[in-house]
Amino acid sequence: MNKAELVEAIAEKTGLSKRDSEKALAAVVDTVVATLAKGEKVQLVGFGTFETRVHKERTNINPATKEKQVIPATTVPAFKPGKAFKDAVK
Repeated sequence: MNKAELVEAIAEKTGLSKRDSEKALAAVVDTVVATLAKGEKVQLVGFGTFETRVHKERTNINPATKEKQVIPATTVPAFKPGKAFKDAVK
């Protein structure tokens, strides 16, 4: 399912127009991104939790040159599915 199909499904289930459904989806995505950017998490009970995780700095070896490289620490978004979501997918 792509974004257009998701917008269409939202429109069918809610009775909203496709334009309003697209605005609602964009608002949800923008809010999740902004919240994660602030370092907070978004918890949707029954669905899951969007959060950020920090990958520590580490050393790697380039296999072509055998040179050691330092890979800097990074913060990445993560999703942890809720129990109801996992059970529905089983």
